Amino acid sequence: MKMKITFGIAGLVVTGMAYGSAVNLIEGYRNTGAGPFSPDAGRFAWTQEHQSSGGVDTRSCAGCHGTDITQSGRHVKTGKPIEPMALSMNPARLSDPKKVEKWFRRNCRWTLGRECTPQEKGDFIHFMTSQ
Repeated sequence: MKMKITFGIAGLVVTGMAYGSAVNLIEGYRNTGAGPFSPDAGRFAWTQEHQSSGGVDTRSCAGCHGTDITQSGRHVKTGKPIEPMALSMNPARLSDPKKVEKWFRRNCRWTLGRECTPQEKGDFIHFMTSQ
């Protein structure tokens, strides 16, 4: 019983730290003039399909990560598993701002053909933290 309580408290601390990192990221995007942010806009952007740069296929965030961000996804090209995006399921997801920006840069370029705007990033993070 004691281990469950300790584990539960540790989980809350990790989750709290991740939410703190999300707040810091949001504030950074807000400082660029973006906002207000919306989890509904983030959800819409998540499933919106975009033509690939080669024009052969369409891409979306949900294409690799799945429509339910509380579940694992699978990369469409490599087949590698992707951990859930929802902070409730994966508290470490937003814990390192440098990694967050790296993955935004990489995935936005692949999916959208460009980098995401601070508005899009803020909406997406609100969507992630709302699940």
